[in-house]
Amino acid sequence: MTDVSDPTLKQLQARVKAFSDARDWARFHSPRNLAMALSVEAAELLELYLWSADDGPQPLHPDRAPRVAAEAADVLMCLLNLCERADIDLAAALDAKLAEAARKYPVERVRGKALKYDEYAGYHDAPPEPSGDDVP
Repeated sequence: MTDVSDPTLKQLQARVKAFSDARDWARFHSPRNLAMALSVEAAELLELYLWSADDGPQPLHPDRAPRVAAEAADVLMCLLNLCERADIDLAAALDAKLAEAARKYPVERVRGKALKYDEYAGYHDAPPEPSGDDVP
């Protein structure tokens, strides 16, 4: 049995694959279908926050709170399944994305701001070198 106390992405992905394989669902799980399912599950998660005010309770009604975790798990399950079927190393992809984001959003330029990377003054000039705070 897999250690569930602090599983790695690979362990979670293997559990999702085993779940799917046991049910013979792989034939339905093309990357295209899984990408669509991921979008649907993300929308179901978002729906739980519908009409919540930014300064109000999140989610709006307390009965929705337990469903947030279930929908987040659905999103992760679809994402891990998609990555398995599309042969994506999610940890490596995340590392690459964080490195790219650190270049686009250097701490010295963007800290406390919420603009798109190319909307910052001086973006088209040479960007500052990323500091050690840029990537976790």
